[in-house]
Amino acid sequence: MQLKHLRTLLSPQDGAAKVTCMAWSQNNAKFAVCTVDRVVLLCDEHGERRDKFSTKPADMKYGRKSYMVKGMAFSPDSTKIAIGQTDNIIYVYKIGEDWGDKKVICNKFIQTSAVTCLQWPAEYIIVFGLAEGKVRLANTKTNKSSTIYGTESYVVSLTTNCSGKGILSGHADGTIVRYFFDDEGSGESQGKLVNHPCPPYALAWATNSIVAAGCDRKIVAYGKEGHVLQTFDYSRDPQEREFTTAVASPGGQSVVLGSYDRLRVFNWSPQRSIWEEAKPKEIANLYTITALAWKRDGSRLCVGTLCGGVEQFDCCLRRMAHTCNPTTLGG
Repeated sequence: MQLKHLRTLLSPQDGAAKVTCMAWSQNNAKFAVCTVDRVVLLCDEHGERRDKFSTKPADMKYGRKSYMVKGMAFSPDSTKIAIGQTDNIIYVYKIGEDWGDKKVICNKFIQTSAVTCLQWPAEYIIVFGLAEGKVRLANTKTNKSSTIYGTESYVVSLTTNCSGKGILSGHADGTIVRYFFDDEGSGESQGKLVNHPCPPYALAWATNSIVAAGCDRKIVAYGKEGHVLQTFDYSRDPQEREFTTAVASPGGQSVVLGSYDRLRVFNWSPQRSIWEEAKPKEIANLYTITALAWKRDGSRLCVGTLCGGVEQFDCCLRRMAHTCNPTTLGG
């Protein structure tokens, strides 16, 4: 079964109103969207809007429009949201467990350059990338941040493995770097893993490989030590444009990449040990896809666009006795 469109959660605007980031809570009960207006919309598991709150600049003297929100993630217990901003700061908001609870800033982490991407893989541990090339860690318990590793190149993407114990960062010079808090006995190497041919804005860490893509319109699957497993080349397809974002399913068996008016879906074949492409999902007038967020139970994929639209898709392969197996898309 292909990705099946369920509903429009946010209607697109007439002009550019980019969805800059989206996130599902770990408990599957809340979905957050932030657009260029710097307001976070909170929806329930069905996509109904239930709450919202405005973010704030690092310094009010520069005005409320002095920054963009570039990264957003829920805490593992689903009661807080971290917001990474281009005015060199991360705010952590306590949103509470119930809709309408007062939103309180409980942590702030001032940085030396713009925050470009952000993940919250473990309790107290927020990982984020900076425009100056550093990948850093913010500890919400000690309220301190520290550098995990530094590069000389802008961080364009940041993702974690399925367990949240490893991170991958993609950089403007094409470098992909891997770091483990715990390699869980895999013995996989750390440090620079790959030099991708272009900035890997679309980066996903699946169970059996790393998938990267960008402006050259080629999708490359890399093995665990950085060798090329497969290349899907769309550079001669006049209908395809640059790949802007990617996401792996929570189980790591599927990867979806967004471009212009199109979602490309890949499923891992255990029998053949390769990625197989399912039929692409093409949606006219969707325009550039700017954000992807997969519900933690694997059942829903949300797609954010340049014009401020958010579309929700069903990801189930088969339904038997009202159960759903969301491990593989398409086919």
